[in-house]
Order: sequence, then C-alpha cells, then structure tokens
Amino acid sequence: MSRMIVFVDAQNFYRSARRAFFDDGLDPYRFGQFHPSALGELLAARDAGRTLAEVRLYTGRPDAYLQPAAHRANVLQCQAWEQAGCSVFTRQLRYPYGWPDNAGGQRPQEKGIDVRMALDIALLAYKGHYDVGVACSADTDLIPAIEEVLADERGIQVEVAGWRAGRFRQRLSIKSQNLWCHWLSREDYERVRDDTDYAASH
Repeated sequence: MSRMIVFVDAQNFYRSARRAFFDDGLDPYRFGQFHPSALGELLAARDAGRTLAEVRLYTGRPDAYLQPAAHRANVLQCQAWEQAGCSVFTRQLRYPYGWPDNAGGQRPQEKGIDVRMALDIALLAYKGHYDVGVACSADTDLIPAIEEVLADERGIQVEVAGWRAGRFRQRLSIKSQNLWCHWLSREDYERVRDDTDYAASH
C-alpha cells in the first residue's frame, strides 16, 4: 500500500471552496469550511492501493489581543481538527502598522504558512514518510518544493486537489510537470462540509 499524506493550506482551500460553491459576500463565513480528516479519507479512497498516513493543516492564527474573538474561534477549530487526528501548524497573522484604525485599508495577512507547508512537502519526502503527497492549495509558492520532490529518484508522487463548480476551476499547475489533480465537486464538498460556528462555540 502506498502511504498518502494530505497537505492542506486551510485558508487557501477554504477561500477556494467559498468561491466555487457560495456567494462570498452574502453567505455566512462558515460556508466553505470542511472537515480535513474527511477530506483526507475521501482523497485516499479514490485509489484502493493507498492508505491515509496523515492529514496536515497549515493556518494563520489571529492575535489574542488584537482579535480576541477570531483568536478563540481559530483555537477551537484547530482543536477540532486535532481531535479528529490531524496535525495542525499555526503562525500568527501579521498586522499592518496602525491596524485596524489607521492601516490604510490593509488587512492582516498570513506570513510563513506557505513556506512551512513547502518545507514539509520536501522534508517529509526526503525522510521517506510518504509515497504520495496531495497538496490542497493553489499557492504557486509551493512549486519549487513540489519540483524538488518529483525530481527524486525514488519516484515519490505529488498530486494536487482543487474545487470545481461550473466554470470555476482552481488548482495548482506546473508547466513542466503533468500534475494529477483530484477535482472536488459540490457533491464532494457536501461529504466533507463543516457548518460549525466556531465563533459561537464556548
């Protein structure tokens, strides 16, 4: 059996799901959320010769002082992921100077999440921890790490996953590589959907 690790850029994949299936300006923020453990199981089940070794989540964390409610919601969501057996890696969001009153319309941003995910894709392949890696992200900053893994003589595979609905299709592509993409439909989304309102949880 081939060991599969699923690497998920949580915010990137969440935003992509919202754009694919919902009205980002009108629908509640929880629409687009997904259970990463269920997502990993769905992807692994597409090939009987594979077993899910791990699901790894990468996400930014709001500052506890600057955004206390968002911080609490993020902590609760990450705890739910961990309780479901996922590995979770967080980095504090970077805030513009003067935020929120004098930031010139700038918003907090994730910094270093894509770097950590890229490092893990390459490092865990080098250590022989997986035979197949699936990147759930459309972030092009992952490309160098994926190219490095694909160049390895051991034949380790890296694939990608992306949501698809109508004309909306967002996936990570590499011109020099024929990356296999696990397209995920609205039906697939409903199988892994998470409508928990973490902001309202106590």
